[in-house]
Amino acid sequence: MQQTPLTDWHREHHGRLVDFAGWEMPVQYTTIVQEHHAVRKQAGLFDISHMGRLYFNGEGAARFLDYVTTIPITVMQPGKIRYALATNEQGGIQDDILVYRQEDGFLVVVNASNREKIVSSWGKIAGQFDDVSLMDKTLSTGMIALQGPEAFSILKELGCEELSGLNYYRFIETTLLDTSVTISRTGYTGEDGFEIIAENEQILPLWEKILQAGQGRRAVVCGLGCRDTLRLEAGMPLYGHELSETTDPLTAGLNFAVSLKKENFLGRDVLLQISEQSPEKCRVGLELEGRRIAREETPILNESEKQIGKVTSGTFSPTLEKSIAMGYAPVEFSAVGTKLLISFRGKIVTASVVELPFYRRNKKSR
Repeated sequence: MQQTPLTDWHREHHGRLVDFAGWEMPVQYTTIVQEHHAVRKQAGLFDISHMGRLYFNGEGAARFLDYVTTIPITVMQPGKIRYALATNEQGGIQDDILVYRQEDGFLVVVNASNREKIVSSWGKIAGQFDDVSLMDKTLSTGMIALQGPEAFSILKELGCEELSGLNYYRFIETTLLDTSVTISRTGYTGEDGFEIIAENEQILPLWEKILQAGQGRRAVVCGLGCRDTLRLEAGMPLYGHELSETTDPLTAGLNFAVSLKKENFLGRDVLLQISEQSPEKCRVGLELEGRRIAREETPILNESEKQIGKVTSGTFSPTLEKSIAMGYAPVEFSAVGTKLLISFRGKIVTASVVELPFYRRNKKSR
């Protein structure tokens, strides 16, 4: 298994390590619920070094990325970040990604499970464009995320005054604690927060100093377990669950990240046809009666107890204290308030379609 620059630290501090997409990652330190509440109320620090970090340079880089992603890349301004989909020729989702527009190129952050696939497939396509270079810095850099309502205050105490002017989905390349870093106002928890990239040897000192600065604000270290419950409450799709090569972004409800006005990108014609005909099914949020958790592949039934879909992710929400789930159902069953049924191996539980996201943070001034 691959190890991050913090693996030894996780082991020394009794993190429960598991194999995640070929990486040895901490799933929790205390309990998932405790870590979840810390992020919602204070702040949590995550090791996300398993995420892929791909750098693209050259005069053809913008045109290349414009072709392999669903958003207009060529008009992006330096310092901005866009959520996008990498699609295949059939319009299916190869990955959901973040594209950073640097002064002299691009950084694309991809999911750990899809990094090698993206590097391989995009590497072949890049050869069709003049002057495009790809550098995979995943193994030479680390990435950590500080998430929660106290995240801004903690980093500001460490002397990063530039964060005061950093809006959501923006990034800066700066110095933090005498270390060259890329800091973005992004995250995967539904809370305010930041993601920080630095060279491998600098990640541990940054991690420890951020934790030390966060002690007075009750910041804690967190594992991937609460990262999943947090993103589910926030209605954020996860690759391998809500997203896949056979799921298109329009069916997944990610229309905001698809620009069909672009002249050409992988899968555009298929997506244009889906858009014109309207998708037959869509991603829905479900609130279940009781405390039982609907896991992936749990059948979704209509009121006549006929299966109409499947759950893709489910949990008992620590914040809302309700059983929630996401899944796919025919469009005619997607209206908020629609009553559906969840089948737990013969035991039927009532569920209601609810608006996504399940949870929205209370925004406060910085």
